[in-house]
Amino acid sequence: MSPVSDLISQSAARSCAVHRKIAGAIYRTPVIASRLPLAEGARLFYKTENFQHTGSFKLRGASAKLTTVPFDRPVITASSGNHGIACSLAAQTTGHELIVVLPETVVAKKRKTIEGFGTKVVIHGADASISELHAQQLAEAEGYTYISPYNDAEVIAGQGTAALELLDQIDGVDNVFISMGGGGLISGMGSVIKEFSPQTRVIGVSATNSCALAASIKAGKIVETEHLDTLADGVAGGVDADSLTLPMASEVIDEIVHCDEDQIAAALKVLAWDENMLVEGAAALALAAYLADPEKYAGQTSAVLLCGGNYEVNQLRGII
Repeated sequence: MSPVSDLISQSAARSCAVHRKIAGAIYRTPVIASRLPLAEGARLFYKTENFQHTGSFKLRGASAKLTTVPFDRPVITASSGNHGIACSLAAQTTGHELIVVLPETVVAKKRKTIEGFGTKVVIHGADASISELHAQQLAEAEGYTYISPYNDAEVIAGQGTAALELLDQIDGVDNVFISMGGGGLISGMGSVIKEFSPQTRVIGVSATNSCALAASIKAGKIVETEHLDTLADGVAGGVDADSLTLPMASEVIDEIVHCDEDQIAAALKVLAWDENMLVEGAAALALAAYLADPEKYAGQTSAVLLCGGNYEVNQLRGII
């Protein structure tokens, strides 16, 4: 077994242990069948992490990580919003003092939610990658424990618990569509899928306007990319130089699909008008990949991971 394959197996095993540990803190989100007209023999389901307690899958990783940090140790993290919300709820439960560094572009609703938990917020940087660097520097200077949104074995294992539920909820899944940001979600879920359902294809979906992980996988090393504004703000930003997610994601992803802003907007409309669900752009991104070529999945069972529902009201109103 190669070192990366061993890492995948270890992460899947850790997800099983973490799932038992955090069961009381998270919600086993439902799987909902699509109402869309599909290609012959196709089935499409949504794993609805937009219904998670904090409105996104991030609670899984945050809960997993904070249970390993001494409660009297202050913690700091960086986030485009959802990870900060999740850490805020988890810290409220564990009693940790928490600081969240947010980018200047943070969705107002997400910032308000974080501050509503009494969390100290620091605004720094034009995008999430700059916020992460600032949080790491503050952690080193002030003696805080830094919690990465994705580059942490416990966080990755926590995100993988969504796949444990998904595989239990749907029989014979052929394809799982997962939006790609820093890679914590797709690395965690992909590890579980490849360990327990190796025939299932993991399809990573990258926003054209912010595609650092996809570019890094293609290059075989961490590369810098330009980050433009995207409706999928939850997946915007770069990847740490020493990120666990690059080798893990490279190993578990079977295919990468790039989607542009028009495709994300179109998927948001489909989810709103045809599926009766309002989600954030990062969640619609995963569906956009399926909608790009639905005939390709005729006769197959596919699942789309709806990663979050913490949308900006005015932005979504303008789109749909």
